[in-house]
Amino acid sequence: MMTELSLNVLDIAENSIRANASLIEILIDINRSLDRLTIIIKDNGCGMSEDQIASVTDPFFTTRTTRNVGLGIPFFKMAAELSGGEFSITSNIGIGTTTKASFLLSSIDRVPLGDINCTIHTLITFNSSVDFIYTYRFNEKQFILDTREFREILGNIPFNTPDVSIFINDFLKTNKEEIDQGISI
Repeated sequence: MMTELSLNVLDIAENSIRANASLIEILIDINRSLDRLTIIIKDNGCGMSEDQIASVTDPFFTTRTTRNVGLGIPFFKMAAELSGGEFSITSNIGIGTTTKASFLLSSIDRVPLGDINCTIHTLITFNSSVDFIYTYRFNEKQFILDTREFREILGNIPFNTPDVSIFINDFLKTNKEEIDQGISI
């Protein structure tokens, strides 16, 4: 199992990138009154067949040719279920894939969210040809980072340019702290 849920987000988003997604939506929804943490990763990649969907939670199934196991999705599913949550994956060929995992916040078995800001920053700055819509919701408050809006402002300046990378990192940090007051989840 991964030590932080943010690493699962990174793994699944990388799956989306390998599936030729041009847009990846990531939602982190923390609702303390419902005792729920929900993570949704949605892409517009190539999608999966029904057989692939049925096999994707098997650790000995992978579409990669470089190795014979694929542990990311099985570990994500296991982490959700061990915390008393749920896991689902839906996909349509040519349309994309949606992965959803929910976790009981109060469960002693829940893996911590971890450094989600670092994960999102890494995804954005290392995948300049992919757009991301990142929503971080904490109870009734939320912020959204949409790289398409950044592209309109920046033009052809890449996200991995040092000043832009620093801005994205600061944007994530400032907005998250404003929304959740620095509470660790």
